[in-house]
Amino acid sequence: MAKKSKKFREAAKLVDRSTDYDLASAVELVKKTSYSKFDGSVDVAVNLGVDPRHADQNVRGATALPHGLGKDVRVVVFAKGQKAVEAKEAGAEVVGADDLAAKIQGGWLEFDQVIATPDMMAVVGRLGRVLGPRGLMPNPKLGSVTFDIASAIREVKAGKAEFRVDKAGVVHASIGKVSMSGEHLVGNVNAVVEALVRAKPSTAKGTYLKKISLSATMGPGVRVDAQAFR
Repeated sequence: MAKKSKKFREAAKLVDRSTDYDLASAVELVKKTSYSKFDGSVDVAVNLGVDPRHADQNVRGATALPHGLGKDVRVVVFAKGQKAVEAKEAGAEVVGADDLAAKIQGGWLEFDQVIATPDMMAVVGRLGRVLGPRGLMPNPKLGSVTFDIASAIREVKAGKAEFRVDKAGVVHASIGKVSMSGEHLVGNVNAVVEALVRAKPSTAKGTYLKKISLSATMGPGVRVDAQAFR
C-alpha cells in the first residue's frame, strides 16, 4: 500500500491542482501520470449544475464514442427465436433466456454490457439485484432494450459511453484507454460533453458544466477548463 501511495505522490507532483488545463494538455497529463502496469482506463467526471433529487433533473443517457473504448466489449443478449439468431450473427458473446439468467444468478459476470429484447425484460428483471448495482441493467433510454438487436450490438462493440448523474450531481464515464492517442481521447471526451449538453434539463438553473476532470485507473485527477465547453 505504501508503494502505491509513493507512486501516486510522485505522479501528483506533475499536476498543478490549481490549474484548469485545456483538454489536450489534460489528456497528455493523464497519460503521463498513469502508473498502472496494465493499460488503465481513462475516465471523465463532470460536475453538473443540477439537483438530482428532482426527477426532471436526473440526467441520463448514452453516446457513441467516435474512437471506441480501446478494448473488446463483451456483450450478452437476452433474446429468443429469430432475435437470438440475429444476436449471434452480430457478434454477441453469449445469447440466452432463462438459461442465461440462471448462469448470471449463479455468479457468472464475465461481460461488459447486457442487451435485451423488450419481451425478455420479465426474465431480466429477476436479475435487478445483480445487474443494477453494477450499472448493467438494460434500459430503453440507453438503447439496450430493443428489437433492433444487431444495431445495438454494433453500437456497443464500436464503443459507447453511458452516463447517469449521481446524488452529488456528478456524471462519470469511461472514455478509453491510456494507450490510445491523445487525439482520440480528446475526441471521445468532446463526444461525452456534447451529449451532456444535449441532455441539459430545461429546469437546470445557473452554470450547467461546473467542473470537469480526467483521471486514469491509477493516477491523479487532472482538472479541465470547463469554460471552453460553455
